[in-house]
Amino acid sequence: MRSTIRPALCFLLVTQSLSLWHHGCALAEDGKGVPLKDKGFATQTTPDGVLVMDSGQKVLFFQRKPKSLDGEFERAGYVHPLWDLDGNVLTEDFPEDHKHHRGIFWTWHQLSVGGQRVGDPWLCKDFRSDVRSVTPTTEDDGTARVDVLSHWKSPLWKDDAGFQKAIVEERTVILVHPIQGETRAIDFSISLKAVEKNVRIGGSEDVKGYGGFCTRFRLPDGLTFRLKSGEIEPQQTSVEGSPWLDMTAAFGADSRLSGVSLLTHPSTPGFPQRWILRQKRSMQNPVFPGRESVAVPDDKPLRLFYRVVLHRGEVLAQTVDGLQSKFEKSD
Repeated sequence: MRSTIRPALCFLLVTQSLSLWHHGCALAEDGKGVPLKDKGFATQTTPDGVLVMDSGQKVLFFQRKPKSLDGEFERAGYVHPLWDLDGNVLTEDFPEDHKHHRGIFWTWHQLSVGGQRVGDPWLCKDFRSDVRSVTPTTEDDGTARVDVLSHWKSPLWKDDAGFQKAIVEERTVILVHPIQGETRAIDFSISLKAVEKNVRIGGSEDVKGYGGFCTRFRLPDGLTFRLKSGEIEPQQTSVEGSPWLDMTAAFGADSRLSGVSLLTHPSTPGFPQRWILRQKRSMQNPVFPGRESVAVPDDKPLRLFYRVVLHRGEVLAQTVDGLQSKFEKSD
C-alpha cells in the first residue's frame, strides 16, 4: 500500500530540520561567529619557526631559522611579526634605516670571553644565534607557551677542530595570555648562562648605552610616550628610569587609537631601568646593563623578565599601574 504525506507536513518536517541545523551551528560558535572548536590558542610549526594563533587570529611568529638580507645581517631567535588586537602588524624586520633591527629582540653590542671581543650581536656581525629547539605548548591555564633553547656562537670563538663553540646558553620562554577585555599580555623571560668562563655582555659604548630587550615597532605620526611619571619626549640619550612605558598612536589604517605598554619586572637587574625612546626610525629599549659590561654567570642564570601588553584605545596611567602591579606578582 502506498503511503502519502501531505505537502503541509513535508514543509513542517523540513522547517524543523533546518531549525535544528541552525541551532546546532549557533551552539558551535561564539558571539563573534568563531567556531568553538577553533576557540583558544593553536600553534603551527614550520621550518622557519612557530606561529601562535588565538581563535584563528594571528598573534606572533617566532623566527627560528636564520634570515638574512642578501647574505648580510643574519639573525634568528626573535619575534616578527607581532600583530595587534585588530590584526595590524606592529613590528618591522630589516628596516631601511637600521637593517640590523628585528621585531622584538634582545641583544647587545658587547660580547667578550676572557677579555676577547667575539662579535657584535647587535649589528649581527661575527655572531650567530644557534636555535637548538623551539617547543610550543598550550597550557591548562589558557595560555600559549613557546620554550626556546639557543646557543650563542661566533666565528671568532672556535674549538681546536675549528668548530664554533657555544659561548652562552639562552633559555627563553614566551608566554601569550588570552585577551582580557581590550588587552593582551605577552611575557618574555630570558635566561642567560655562560658556557665559557669570564663571559661579559654590554650595551653600546657611547653615552646612550643601549642594549638588551628591544622592540622595533612601526612608529606612526602622533605617537605619544608615557612613563609612570607622566608624558615624556624622547631624548638623544636615555630618559629616566621607570617600571613601565606606554606608547599610543593610530597603528591601523583608520584613526582609532591603540598601543603597547612595556613592563619590566622588579627581579630584572637594574630595575627600574632607564629607557631609550625614539619617535621615528628606531627602537624602544629598557636599557640593561648600559655601556659598562656585566658578567654572565656560569652557575645561576642571569634572568631578564618583561611583559608586552597590547591594548585598544588610550589607557590611563592608573590602568598601566594596575597592569604593572599584577605583573610584579608573576614569577
